[in-house]
Amino acid sequence: MNAPLSGAAPVPIPSRTQFVLEHLTRAILTGVLEPGSPLVENELAARFGVSKTPVREALKTLAGRGLVEMSEYRGASVRTVDAAMARSVYDVRLLLEPEALSRTVGSGADLAAAHAALTRADTAKDTAERSLANRDFHRALYLPCGNPLLARMLDELRDQAALVSSVAWQARPTWDREAEEHRAILARAEAGDAPGAAELLRAHILAFVHRAFPAEASALDGGPPAPEHERQAREQEEA
Repeated sequence: MNAPLSGAAPVPIPSRTQFVLEHLTRAILTGVLEPGSPLVENELAARFGVSKTPVREALKTLAGRGLVEMSEYRGASVRTVDAAMARSVYDVRLLLEPEALSRTVGSGADLAAAHAALTRADTAKDTAERSLANRDFHRALYLPCGNPLLARMLDELRDQAALVSSVAWQARPTWDREAEEHRAILARAEAGDAPGAAELLRAHILAFVHRAFPAEASALDGGPPAPEHERQAREQEEA
């Protein structure tokens, strides 16, 4: 970010924090900053042309969203994504998100925002835009559920789910298949079929875990993790 022109009023710290926050979020979700990458305040401040204060505030926000890990001894770093982390995030989504969608459909809520998010995902120029659009699609389905606490709990998972998706897509792109599943979910929701929409959403969430983290999928289904030889065979089939 360029320094303010001589004589111009300084940019308020909240605005600088938002600037750093948006750029770091995008860098993390595109893989420019890979999981485990150190986030050094001095280096980031110099990179963005700001003081350490907005950088520190942005990192705290990202830590609260689950995208950054902060350690008293090692400092801040991009959160590492592994199968256990993905399982935790998607286990909660499987418990809450289909129920929220069922309530949204039952209320007859307007789903125009979900359509808009699908269009953004289809025209996205990179994985970050697609990830954010997909995140907004899911939010458009659960936000009108009528229970603010339920919606807020799912909001807290949005960035972590986007990080998991971004890492998985870099290893094995599956967004075209997921886009088809999104359209099917929305069609069922707009038809007023709450149980059907909820079941498609559950299948969609679980299918992603099967594709991206097959060893964890069995546990989310209610059984033990798949044996190593079964996991390897499934990965070869899907390759």
